[in-house]
Amino acid sequence: MKKTGKMEKTAAEDAVKLLKDILEIPSVNGKDDEGVVAEYLDQYFKSYGIESRVDRIDETHANVIALIPGESGETEIWNGHLDTVPYGDLDKWETEPWKVEEREGKLFARGASDMKSGLAAMAFALAHLPGKPKHTIQFMGTCDEEKGGLGARRIVEESQMAASRFMLIGEPTDLRPGAAQKGCLWLRLSVKGKTCHGAYPEKGANAIHGLFKTAEEIKAYVEQFSHPFLGQSTAQINWIGGGGAFNMTADGCEAVMDIRMVPGLDTAMVLERAKEAAGRLKTENPLFDCTFTVENSRRAIEIEEEHEKVRRLKEILGERGLNQESIGINFFTDASILAEHDLEQKILLFGPGKPNLAHQPNEYVETEAYLTAIEALMEMADCR
Repeated sequence: MKKTGKMEKTAAEDAVKLLKDILEIPSVNGKDDEGVVAEYLDQYFKSYGIESRVDRIDETHANVIALIPGESGETEIWNGHLDTVPYGDLDKWETEPWKVEEREGKLFARGASDMKSGLAAMAFALAHLPGKPKHTIQFMGTCDEEKGGLGARRIVEESQMAASRFMLIGEPTDLRPGAAQKGCLWLRLSVKGKTCHGAYPEKGANAIHGLFKTAEEIKAYVEQFSHPFLGQSTAQINWIGGGGAFNMTADGCEAVMDIRMVPGLDTAMVLERAKEAAGRLKTENPLFDCTFTVENSRRAIEIEEEHEKVRRLKEILGERGLNQESIGINFFTDASILAEHDLEQKILLFGPGKPNLAHQPNEYVETEAYLTAIEALMEMADCR
């Protein structure tokens, strides 16, 4: 491998074959056995003499964990997820999403951008390092990232992750440093009021109106927080149900708010403000009762621009004439779960996929971007 940005032809062909193989292993979350990808990568690592194992969780879920010893006593984590989202409406695809189609310098398939290209780039780079990495690298291919994070939770709960001050995650960043990631809170609001005849609303307490009032207060609070890479925190109602009949004041309503939080805002802060809003609602009308349930909580992630790994990645990208400007990722990843292992650990996202192609029909990755990611990752390993 050379720093010129041009991989030798044979190595490039081998790298593309690895990605094609992984793309054509079905791993749709909730449908396929993601463990088949784990088993493939396990055998791939072992074929290069790398210590590796598969941790089977259940009949459709497994993680793969590999270890590449380094020169120092420190360890860094490299992570990517094994699963994909469903194919969606097949009529919107120009190709068959379960098969790789190569044309115009692109590889089309489900998972090409999100994120089997990042996963394969990491695996290939680690298998072809030109020497011993500066730090020991623990590679973790995790299952169920697209839904509940079962694989990442397994690693944290069973303390399978080595002590580490740095983690690199191969999510799609379009070959840019991903220096920040929004957190996520799915907050269920349950409001009880008092029903009455729809012609006499003053005799009741409309739970739907009460819920909207509370949700608007939460939204206004959340939107006060912003970030230079991520923009504004957001809050919206993405599910709602309530009421009994068109001519009856609703005495019950439930909704789930999808709240995306920038660094500086967390679940505890939102809950505190939500409870204050509920208290004000009840003070205005004692017939109201509002409670909250956390359905999902993922914390926001960020790494300093001056961190040595960010600076090194920018140098590598600059040598190739690529955009060095850091970006933020609005969606959550396994980073928010794995970070619970050590809240002081710094996490950087970097991958060849394009964020805007994730979960979309006609998903693809540019072959040249994939090969460039491999070269960048090999340099990030800082071999001796």
